[in-house]
Amino acid sequence: MARTVAIMLLAMSLIPFGDTAGKILVASGVSPFFVGWSRFALGALMVLPFLARSLDLRLYRNPKIWLRGALIAGGVACILSALRTEPLANVFGAFFVGPILSYFLSGFLLGERLSAARTVLLLFGFLGVLLVVKPGFGMTPGLAFAVAAGVFYGLFLVASRWVAGVASSPALLLSQLVIAALLLAPLGLATIPEFTAPVAGLVIWSAGGSMLGNLLLVVAFQRAEAGQLAPFVYFQLIAATALGWIFFGDLPDGVALLGLGLLISAGFGSLVLRRA
Repeated sequence: MARTVAIMLLAMSLIPFGDTAGKILVASGVSPFFVGWSRFALGALMVLPFLARSLDLRLYRNPKIWLRGALIAGGVACILSALRTEPLANVFGAFFVGPILSYFLSGFLLGERLSAARTVLLLFGFLGVLLVVKPGFGMTPGLAFAVAAGVFYGLFLVASRWVAGVASSPALLLSQLVIAALLLAPLGLATIPEFTAPVAGLVIWSAGGSMLGNLLLVVAFQRAEAGQLAPFVYFQLIAATALGWIFFGDLPDGVALLGLGLLISAGFGSLVLRRA
C-alpha cells in the first residue's frame, strides 16, 4: 500500500506540474484551446504504446463515451483559461468544487449511498472552495473559469462512474484523450502559435506531465480500491501551492490558505471515515 500511495502522490504532483507549463504558455498569449488540444493529442500519442492493447474502436460508437470526453475537454479548456490570470493554487482550490459536486450527483443520479459524516466533511470542503473563490468579494473572471472547470470535472467524474462497466480503466483513459483531442482540434488548430524552441518545450512539458500523471493514476487505482486512494487526490492542492511559489512567486492570501486547508482536511477526513 505504501508504494501505491507513493505512486498516487507522484501522479497528483505531475498533473499540476503539467499545468505549470500550461500557465506559462497561456500567460504569454498562447490560446488555451491550442494548449488543451496539444495536451490531449500529444498525450494520446505518448500513452498509446502503453495502452495499445486497450484500443477498442467499438468503444467509440458509444455516445456516453463521447459525452465523457466532451466534459474533460471543456474542463481543461476552462482551467487553462483560468490559469492565464490566476495563481496556480487558487485555480486548483476553486477547481475542487468538482469532487464535491460529483459526490452529491452520484447519490442523486446513480443511487450511490451518501453518509451523513462524509456529507458534513464535504460541506466543509465546499466552504473551503468559497474561501478561495470569494464569490461577490473579489471573485475574478479567472476564478469563474476555474469553478466552471470544476463543474465540468465533477460531471466528468459522474460520467466516469456511469460508464465504469463499459470498458477497462486504460481504455477509458485512452478514449478521453482521443475524443477530447478531436473535439478541441477545430479551435486548437485555428490558433497554432509561432513555434519556437521554448514554446515546443513547454507544449511537450504540459502534455507529458498531464499524461504521465493520469497514467500513474490508472496504475494506482489498479493496485488499490478507489475509496482508499480518493482522498489523496487533494495532494494536488499542496503540489499546486508549492509549484506556484517556486515558478511564479505566488502564495495564496490568508483567506485562500484557510480555504485550501479546509479542503485538504475534508479530503483526509474522508480517508479516516473510510477506515473507521
